[in-house]
Amino acid sequence: MQVHAFVFLGNHFHLLLTAPSAARLAAFMNYLNSNLAREVGRTVRWREKFWGRRYQAILVSQEPAAQVERLLYLLRHGCKENLVRRPEDWPGASAVRSLRTGEPIAGHWYDRTRQYRAGSRRKLLEREGFVQLERFELAPLPCWSHLTPEQRRYRVAELIETVEIESTRLREDSGKEPLGQHHLARQNPHDAPDRVARRPAPLVHAASKVARRSMRAAYLRFVRAYREASERFRQGGDLREPLARFPQGCFPPPVPFIAQSG
Repeated sequence: MQVHAFVFLGNHFHLLLTAPSAARLAAFMNYLNSNLAREVGRTVRWREKFWGRRYQAILVSQEPAAQVERLLYLLRHGCKENLVRRPEDWPGASAVRSLRTGEPIAGHWYDRTRQYRAGSRRKLLEREGFVQLERFELAPLPCWSHLTPEQRRYRVAELIETVEIESTRLREDSGKEPLGQHHLARQNPHDAPDRVARRPAPLVHAASKVARRSMRAAYLRFVRAYREASERFRQGGDLREPLARFPQGCFPPPVPFIAQSG
């Protein structure tokens, strides 16, 4: 899995990824969301369902403009809501610093399995005994893969400057100062906004109508092929043959339970 950028907000997060397959993406998100739910839930004492809904993956076209626009969208978070002045001021997890400096992402991983086993054997471990430092490097955008690291950092700096200019204009127009890191850190994680803006997510992020229509047409062909294969599958008979007709890149339905005879 290639991670290009990320930002974690108060009640959701955004990732910009390149996945080798739908199966790998599903496994990655299952691992990430399940561990986040446990770790953050433990931290803030969240006892009920953690995520409001399953993750939503939106395809980004191969157009350079579409990829850069998605990166800019992630960089705007925190500033476009007038919560902080600059993208790097956001107190939550964000890829901004790594994108600007080229330094790897670093964080601590808690080995809860080892911690549990140590506790079950009545052994006390120091914090360092089940915590390890993890590092990984962000992958460049596919459209920037031919650039040098210095050139990529320069382009990121240009995008960050664009966000800061927009943030300054927002403060001037509204006459309001941003909430700031101090007040953000004091927010109660169990509080919820009175209203949450919900808009239908696009099928694809594209820079041109031609690309958007092309990808939409490809998706409709995929859906048509899946539904036809699903209809054959429901008709029964030899289950192996209908399953083979499902289009590549999909998740076929599970086969029915086979009861023991005799």
